[in-house]
Amino acid sequence: MQKDFPGLDRFDRALLTILAEDGRISVADLARRIGLSKSPTQARLKRLEAEGVITGYRAMLDPIRLGLDHVAFVEVRLSDTREKALGEFNTAVRRIPEIEQAHMIASNFDYLLKVRTGSMSEYRAVLAEKVSALPHVANTSTFVAMEAVKETGLLGALES
Repeated sequence: MQKDFPGLDRFDRALLTILAEDGRISVADLARRIGLSKSPTQARLKRLEAEGVITGYRAMLDPIRLGLDHVAFVEVRLSDTREKALGEFNTAVRRIPEIEQAHMIASNFDYLLKVRTGSMSEYRAVLAEKVSALPHVANTSTFVAMEAVKETGLLGALES
């Protein structure tokens, strides 16, 4: 069953799927693969960029080859969840490069962080010196990932 993405037709979805796999593809090759000529493909690309559907292009790095193969997920409970405290926590989280993702969660804890480091000892230092020192942190629980089974981003959602 095809998911409905407001304002996106099958050509847009195909274009986005291909770009998610290969952001360096030429417009001519992209046009050929989605079944349109170059001009309408370029127009679609510019529209999707202008509308903020495409937010940028970047190189995807292999964290394991970079020595960053330790991934931990951290549940964080805050001592204060008023808007000011949440804002202070969010601002501070954005400053910690080892925190790859941070999500506010509707659960018995407040945030789930994905932290990437090179080793358990590096993670322990990040937890002790950075995560635990974030504003309003009451306590944390750590779950260490043993293997990444799937990390595809939005690609799967566009193809469904």
